[in-house]
Amino acid sequence: MEEDQEAVNLAADWADISQGLRKDLGHQAHSQWIKPIQPGNYCKETGTLDLYLPTEFSANWVADRFADRLSLAWKIARPDVRHVRVLVHPGRRQLPELRLGGGGRPASAPANDSAQGWSKDGTADSIAAVLQGEAFAALGQGPVGIDASQTFTSFVTGQSNVLACNAAQRMAATETPQFSPLYLKGATGQGKTHLLHAIGHAYLANHPHARIFYCSAERFMVEFVQALRQNQMIEFKSRLRGFDLLLVDDIQFIIGKASAQEELLYTIDALLQEGKRLVFAADRAPQALDGVEPRLLSRLSMGLVADIQPADIELRRSILENRLGRFASVDVPADVIEFLARTINRNVRELVGGLNKLIAYAQLTGQAVSLQLAEEQLTDILSANRRRITIDEIQRTVCQFYRIDRTEMSSKRRARAVVRPRQVAMYLAKVLTPRSYPEIGRKFGGRDHSTVIHAVRLIEELRSRDADMDGDVRSLLRQLES
Repeated sequence: MEEDQEAVNLAADWADISQGLRKDLGHQAHSQWIKPIQPGNYCKETGTLDLYLPTEFSANWVADRFADRLSLAWKIARPDVRHVRVLVHPGRRQLPELRLGGGGRPASAPANDSAQGWSKDGTADSIAAVLQGEAFAALGQGPVGIDASQTFTSFVTGQSNVLACNAAQRMAATETPQFSPLYLKGATGQGKTHLLHAIGHAYLANHPHARIFYCSAERFMVEFVQALRQNQMIEFKSRLRGFDLLLVDDIQFIIGKASAQEELLYTIDALLQEGKRLVFAADRAPQALDGVEPRLLSRLSMGLVADIQPADIELRRSILENRLGRFASVDVPADVIEFLARTINRNVRELVGGLNKLIAYAQLTGQAVSLQLAEEQLTDILSANRRRITIDEIQRTVCQFYRIDRTEMSSKRRARAVVRPRQVAMYLAKVLTPRSYPEIGRKFGGRDHSTVIHAVRLIEELRSRDADMDGDVRSLLRQLES
């Protein structure tokens, strides 16, 4: 029983790791070399984990090119894993497939090629899985795979995504939802795919014998064309319309191919008529989809369109704090969390990726996590997220906030009503711009760099003990970063 639970835990961790590698390596490399990997034996005493591949060629290729990436990814996910070996599975294609049964328990699986997701030449055989109806939330295997780590429990909610999360939970509940299909709209990296997986996972828990199909719109089109070429359209249609829950991601890519769109349209109609549940996700509203025929657009928007807005600062903090729960042994100072939450604001995926990268670097080099380390190691992510805020913009905003004349930023007056706003502006200039202390000093009436350093340290200290000052700075940050 303990071994079964350990296998489930390893499979869940691998699903999370595999998804991250897919984003890093790209779809083609991931599909060919990473997706066929399955976790094997794990020795707790030595911390050695075996990863299995179906052929000697694929095992050697992965070991030569991706061993370091795999080792780092596993050490981040599970600090107790100290060594990773890439091997040919001793039973070749006989490795049992882990699938979630009712309540998340392992269920037995047929020992055939398509159930494994491996074809005879060692490549992923996703179309066979679809045609044979093997859509039972297989962990990280093929387009029908539901990622067991992306659940409602691990989804952090805030004002920007609570509607979409509540609607997703309704779609997965035991009782019939009042709407179908559910259409999740949000920019890249805001949590649409997470909610799709969470729906699948929760629906399977509530309906243990349900049949679920999850794929991207692009993959749907590819497999439709493959079935068409192989004269297997009858089987394709029959299997597709036999599912209880249809989850389609990145629907914005279902462009061109009028025949594939028409088949999806007929599938939607057939499933809705039978009371089945459908969920779609895209980065834009149905009416904004390009190259999609009006009838299909009508079906996509006939249920509930739930918008996921970019995460605000409070939600970004909550996401980072939640993620830190996976790194119990790592101390991440509060100022680093605040820095990441404020600076990495484009999407949640980059935010979590930045934290993972920072912690991994600190663990592998033995350094403590600090604000300086974050600035040094996350240069690319930080520069991509920073809006180009100028010192002139900061001075103008601070003067409006404290109701003083703009000339006071460069004046020699020492009155407290002028000095404190000037110091706040210097502090914000250091936090929000890449300018050096001397450069900032020149923008404030040619002041010495030591004056700027004093101002920055003073405001930092005041923020830690003066709630009014901290509130003023937070308000200014919101204005400048909006």
